Amino acid sequence: MKTGYVSIIGKPNVGKSTLLNRLLDTKIAIVGSKPQVTRDRILGILTEDNCQCCFLDTPGIIKPVYELHRLMVAKIKRAIEDADVIIWMIDPWSGAEDFPKDLMAAKRGPVICVINKIDLVEKSKLLAIIETLKKINLKEIIPVSALTGEGVDRLKKIIFEYLPEGPFLYPVEDISDRPERFFVAELIREKIFDHFQKEIPYATCVAIDDFREREKGKDYIRATIYVERPSQKIILVGKHGEALKNIGAEARKEIEKFLGRPVFLDLWVKVKENWRKDSKFLKEIGY
Repeated sequence: MKTGYVSIIGKPNVGKSTLLNRLLDTKIAIVGSKPQVTRDRILGILTEDNCQCCFLDTPGIIKPVYELHRLMVAKIKRAIEDADVIIWMIDPWSGAEDFPKDLMAAKRGPVICVINKIDLVEKSKLLAIIETLKKINLKEIIPVSALTGEGVDRLKKIIFEYLPEGPFLYPVEDISDRPERFFVAELIREKIFDHFQKEIPYATCVAIDDFREREKGKDYIRATIYVERPSQKIILVGKHGEALKNIGAEARKEIEKFLGRPVFLDLWVKVKENWRKDSKFLKEIGY
């Protein structure tokens, strides 16, 4: 038996969460076209035959501005320290100069470079990138398309080869160690990223206030969306509450699909000024 932690790191918007979902063949990480969708470390567990990969999806590597960003970078560092194997993910417009040397200083596992989005470039472009990457101490360089699945099966086999021997760390039926509340909050946040531009998605966070499973009828979920300014609340709620209703309707469908049962989703919006800088509040909501 082989088992270990495999951390997926890289800059924002290179496709880390899409790759995790593809590897698991299950959506557990929210995705979007905007950068910095992922804010937390998300564990995804893949058990096949005699191998168990405990994948850690991480926030995109950024220069911290807010306390929230500092916490996000700390999660990346810990994921690197914990990893038996590290997947450094880039896109075809990156190269050796993007290698995060400072963060990798504490690594103990081998590094596999994954070049994502190969469906968007010519093969000759990939060969040029691979040549620049040979300057770095990488165990493997694997081109993939997390969106289409091209190259992902090969990547999976290579990861299995580098896993250390040992007993499974989680029951074979588990796909994550996160509670349902976490994924519900993430799915709501995903819809905010889908619907709004500029600062609104980044100035919002979601807290689950109540989660009641019912033997009869729909489960009840009450969630609060926090924003930093009253003007953001006005935009998020929309005229006659239509914007919030649309978010709620789309999020409810995704939540029901994830949970496999009907829910009543009760959404509220509150203002919490400068919450991204408030370490106490960040701790209260799970960061």
